[in-house]
Amino acid sequence: MRFPYGNAALCMLILALLSGLFLAMRPVSKKTARLTFWTFADTHADAYRKALPAFEEAQRKKGRDVTVDIQLVTGEAVNRRLQAAFLTDLDVPDLVEVEISWAGSFFRGPLKDVGFLDLTDRIHESGLWERMVQARFAPYTSRGRIFGLPHDVHPVMLAYNREIFEKEGVDVRKIETWDDFVEVGRKLTIPNKRYMIEFPDTEASRLEMCLFQRNGGYFDPEGNCIFDNEIAVQTMLWYVPLVAGDRKIGSNLGSGQILTKAVEDGYFLCLVAPDWRTKSFEKDIPSMAGKMALMPLPAATPGGRRTSTWGGTMIGITRHCPEPDLAWELALHLYLNKEDLAGRFRETNILPADRESWKEPAYSEPRPYWSNQPLGKLYAQLAPDVPFQYTSPFIGTAKAKLGEALTQCVQYYRANGERGFEAYARQQLKKSADEVRRLIRRNPY
Repeated sequence: MRFPYGNAALCMLILALLSGLFLAMRPVSKKTARLTFWTFADTHADAYRKALPAFEEAQRKKGRDVTVDIQLVTGEAVNRRLQAAFLTDLDVPDLVEVEISWAGSFFRGPLKDVGFLDLTDRIHESGLWERMVQARFAPYTSRGRIFGLPHDVHPVMLAYNREIFEKEGVDVRKIETWDDFVEVGRKLTIPNKRYMIEFPDTEASRLEMCLFQRNGGYFDPEGNCIFDNEIAVQTMLWYVPLVAGDRKIGSNLGSGQILTKAVEDGYFLCLVAPDWRTKSFEKDIPSMAGKMALMPLPAATPGGRRTSTWGGTMIGITRHCPEPDLAWELALHLYLNKEDLAGRFRETNILPADRESWKEPAYSEPRPYWSNQPLGKLYAQLAPDVPFQYTSPFIGTAKAKLGEALTQCVQYYRANGERGFEAYARQQLKKSADEVRRLIRRNPY
């Protein structure tokens, strides 16, 4: 007797039955720890494991037997697994760290259906709104409600080759605006041999940074897509000639050993340096120790903001957590213990969002790699001025579309120069932003 719907359907039915039987015989294992915490960064996981004994001891003094299972889950896996866990109500951790580019995707749907606990009232009642850098709550906020505590600030400076600058007679104190920077860059750049700055022409991370610096972004506080507004247009018109055409001062060679060699050989004179990236330079380009230094980001206009931001992480408590008060205590222990934060800063160069921690000696210590500059103090001075960046469930799509617009604008500029470039840039940005807006209209959440 033949299966009436064909062999393909029969195979699918058999596979479904077998997989169902397999799952029935192998139920989801029960949690053995009282709290389960996912993080995507091995440096975070290592630091938190060091901090756990003090937390568990403090809980024992309160008569609680608390164990915490810290699980290292890669960034994209956090996104996929957590979305699936929320939908199926299986294997949902109690606390999760989420990278800033993914966070908005978890804020879909009515507020009551968001998988993370609303922390707004806790943040205000505990004084954290005043204690932390307020701009860093914005990427983890949706419709006025805050779903995550910020791990970091990630202010941006420029790392520069101090030896070459001094040899060429460049005084960085006189570089106050991007116009000043470009003027110096035109003099120092030698096509195909030396470039003033590492600026990519095929992905938008540095363009995004410049957009934030100018009070632009992907979305406004209400979630409206805005990366084709006048700020975005003018930023694109300014950025593209720096990375394309005969007078460009920026180039990009990727990362890893290629970047290391480029810096050692003086191919790049300046690198965009959010706090976390300075540690990467120290590890990946050790030969430049004592030859590099940091300067504030040039302002877009005289007297304007001298920094921006790149990257970030939040910690959130899931709605499935049976003990949200205990999870909140753990989050505060990991994000507010000043001694722990000072130790982590020495290991990672990451400036925490907690302002009070910046008073610790670790942030004023001179760093030999950076020509004995006090790394933490420099970043802390800029941190209160980091720009707000607002998010949306469509943040990932928006980032991709801005990258597409940049690529198209670079190709056009290489072929046509300034002729018709402004109209083309406006067209491409609007086209990309309209695609995001169409997705938003289909799903207003």
